[in-house]
Amino acid sequence: MAKILIVDDEKSIRRTLREILEFEKFEVDEAEDGMECIVKVKRNAYDVVLLDVKMPNMDGMETMDRIMEIKPELPVVMISGHGNIDTAVEAVKKGAFDFICKPPDLNRLLITLRNAMDRGELITETKALKRKVYRQKKFVQMIGSSPAMMQLRRTIDRVASTEARVLIVGENGTGKELVARQIHLQSKRKDQPFVEVNCAAIPSELIESELFGHEKGAFTSAHKQRQGKFELANNGTLFLDEIGDMSLSAQAKVLRALQENKITRVGGEKSIPVNVRIIAATNKDIPALIRQGKFREDLYHRLAVIVIRVPSLRERLEDIPELVGYFNKIICEEYGIAERKFTRDAIDALKQHSWTGNIRELRNVVERLIILGGKTITKKDVVEYVYPLSVSRSTIETVA
Repeated sequence: MAKILIVDDEKSIRRTLREILEFEKFEVDEAEDGMECIVKVKRNAYDVVLLDVKMPNMDGMETMDRIMEIKPELPVVMISGHGNIDTAVEAVKKGAFDFICKPPDLNRLLITLRNAMDRGELITETKALKRKVYRQKKFVQMIGSSPAMMQLRRTIDRVASTEARVLIVGENGTGKELVARQIHLQSKRKDQPFVEVNCAAIPSELIESELFGHEKGAFTSAHKQRQGKFELANNGTLFLDEIGDMSLSAQAKVLRALQENKITRVGGEKSIPVNVRIIAATNKDIPALIRQGKFREDLYHRLAVIVIRVPSLRERLEDIPELVGYFNKIICEEYGIAERKFTRDAIDALKQHSWTGNIRELRNVVERLIILGGKTITKKDVVEYVYPLSVSRSTIETVA
């Protein structure tokens, strides 16, 4: 059900519009002035705002400017009993979807509201598609020209064209998935599926079904047959992320699949041949897990034909300017705003950060600075919005 916010200082007008819209099956909320409107827009999700022009304290034009700052995709339809051509033109220039005079013609009002909702949905879908494109773009670009990154690229170039299994190791947030995708994109399987499984995110009792699929009736919720990730990745690449968190029982079945190039669905008896290249990744010390009896040594040797270590951001601080520039570009494009300028002292301040979250943390920090800082990001912004999360201001002043 679509939700409409009516903003008018006259209670009788709000009541009349509410009765009309509720009869037409809309959900309706009210605000008696611009300030209440802004508060409600911040807290709630609306499909359209019906906004009166003449109101005390904060008029409709000023209120609409605030709405455009908070939720620029939210359609606003201006209504007024004192309408004229100049007011209507000004409202549309400021971002209003349409302008309707009081008392509104019922058919005109309903058509305008539905058209406004259609535009709002289109804007939302477009933004979602843009976010999807940007998320995909980040997977195919490895940013950085430091010696550590150059060495990583050389290793990927040598490994990608082979069929060797690869184990990628490194801290959280260093880009292990990016390395896996890059290997796939440079391999002979690049036109085939790249299927990812996060072993840490799937409960141990479900991991076998996720990997190998299941037959109908194999367990209580198995209402139909389902292919597993091995089958979905056939002829392509299967990326087993966080392999160190996989249960021992699942490890045994993965080992068997790698040995025989066959899998059996949960609850099934038929062996299904599969041809997949396995790339695994972990932030854990697998040899230590083997000593503790938490990881199979034979599986480790099957997976670790090639071991690639992804460097932490602390080992490649010289890449920070390039990474900041890249994130600045894609984040501002996603938000539809002009790129921010990062001053030299801001970059130098970022280099002093500990970066325990690595590249993922840096991206979040850049996004935070873009949102909270001005058009030019300075060292002052970094100190105010970044460092308090890790060290005290006095410590930063001492370092400076």
